[in-house]
Amino acid sequence: MGTPRTVVPREEDDLPARMAGLVPIVRRVVSARAPDPATADDMVQETLVRVLSASGRIEPGMLEPYAIVTARNVVASMWRQRDRERRHQHRMLDPQEDRPADDDLVSQEERAAVAEALARLPENERDALLAHEVAGQDTRSLAHDLGSTAGAVAARLNRTRARLRVEYLLALDGVEPPTQRCRAVLLALSSGDRRRQQEVDAARHLLECETCARLSPPLLDRGQSRDDELRIPVHSDADVVAARQAARQLAARVGFETTDLTLIATAVSEVTRNIVKFAGSGEVVVETIEHPRPGVRVVARDTGPGIPDVGKALQDGYSTYDGFGLGLPGARRLMDEFAVVSEVGRGTTVTMTKWRSER
Repeated sequence: MGTPRTVVPREEDDLPARMAGLVPIVRRVVSARAPDPATADDMVQETLVRVLSASGRIEPGMLEPYAIVTARNVVASMWRQRDRERRHQHRMLDPQEDRPADDDLVSQEERAAVAEALARLPENERDALLAHEVAGQDTRSLAHDLGSTAGAVAARLNRTRARLRVEYLLALDGVEPPTQRCRAVLLALSSGDRRRQQEVDAARHLLECETCARLSPPLLDRGQSRDDELRIPVHSDADVVAARQAARQLAARVGFETTDLTLIATAVSEVTRNIVKFAGSGEVVVETIEHPRPGVRVVARDTGPGIPDVGKALQDGYSTYDGFGLGLPGARRLMDEFAVVSEVGRGTTVTMTKWRSER
């Protein structure tokens, strides 16, 4: 049974409370990898400082995943530093021996990574980027040379910069993407393309792929804050309450009546409880939508065992609970739109929408 988590209200303007809510999450990640409690405390503080400094540049709903990834990076940096100190400890005993300047080494590594990243770009994209960034050629003259328009060239340059950021991080880290999907996910994060992030299921991929989770913070830092979405990591029963409160909060902002607020909260409770009971962990994303009319959309995803027979699981009266519970059929009845995508051995994603009644 997982350790209970502290749940705090997720008010968009209550950053101190939200940061306080991150403490038990970060401490759980750090404590499993830290050599002693004192070091763990230091790394928790370092993680929170980094998250706080980046909070204005990332989506509010991404704060918890960002904190988890940041904590892992802080721990990894600590172990790398200790390993470096161990390997160079003999130099401390010989004051006559010159030590390489860390700053020079880092600078050399970064320059080499930039060069490698540029070399990985398609030649036409690299030439256009260098002409604009290095030679100072404006988009209008570039468009004339390329037989295009200034707007199209600007969009192309933005895509090239996004690709360059991804290739730079891969080169600097000295890794190749472990799966074909990795580059697509990292590129969607780098470009800030939310629709593409949904298409490649970036959130789930970051939960599954340690390499992309490690490389993603600089790309996530480029995101813009949003007040129309809340993202709740799910690990325990306490998170069922957090997800329910998040859904009620955003639905109330859209203007749903009290009865509908109760229906939405109940449906969210059911799909979140499914994650805890059958998958162990996952996340719930709640967002407001405006078209074709105001409403809320809820996406509950996990990387659990999956559902062998989705059709059977959606039949009225079907439930895998040992006791009371509405299950997926009940949640579907409470919402206006409902869809389940599941793959055995890879997990389940439930997407449901409630539209505000016309007034």
